[in-house]
Amino acid sequence: MSDKLVIIPTYNEKENIQAIIRAVLAMDDTFDILIVDDSSPDGTGDLVRALFDESNGRLHLEVRTTKDGLGRAYVHGFKWALANNYKYIFEMDADFSHNPNDLPRLYDALASGADVAVGSRYSNGVNVVNWPMERVLLSYFASKYVRVITNLPVHDATAGFVGYKAEVLEALGLDDIKFKGYGFQIEMKYKSWVKKFKIQEVPIIFTDRTLGESKISSDIIGEAVFGVISLRLRNMFGKL
Repeated sequence: MSDKLVIIPTYNEKENIQAIIRAVLAMDDTFDILIVDDSSPDGTGDLVRALFDESNGRLHLEVRTTKDGLGRAYVHGFKWALANNYKYIFEMDADFSHNPNDLPRLYDALASGADVAVGSRYSNGVNVVNWPMERVLLSYFASKYVRVITNLPVHDATAGFVGYKAEVLEALGLDDIKFKGYGFQIEMKYKSWVKKFKIQEVPIIFTDRTLGESKISSDIIGEAVFGVISLRLRNMFGKL
């Protein structure tokens, strides 16, 4: 068993799921995979099960009966990873917007002393491919907004391609994570920083999905905008 686990949350990802699994399994540096599927009606879970035999025990599946947000899916996966003694835990999307070939670079950052490694679209310019300009601007200025409100020294606060050492997840109090979408990604980084863990950004190129549908919504964006203020106030009053 590897000490590195990639968590990929899914909902209706039949177009991408087997290809992303095979791409991660093909990495020279071995990463195990946990798919956290929210009972996808399109059969995503069955496509995962079909690859169990060829994965040599490196592929795992957890099926949740409740679809209640990306953050909850990741928390489920984090708890599973800790219960199974993984030392390095990574978040990654199923749609190839995050390049599996960048996983070793995130791992190298953790192995070299970082506690949290962020696959960053904005630490070295703007590295986004195939996104409409309004999405690029929304994401870029959302991270700027987070820096202004919280002082979090991260250029890409909403990034979803992230690696954590197990001790970070153990220290954050996973049952106390409140947010679900962009707000979840910000909350995880902010709490890690408040607890004095070292965060390192690793420049990546983000490529928008070509298959399947985006899960972003106005509710997720609104949660991030107002959630940032809530995080800052809770920290100021010692309630984080």
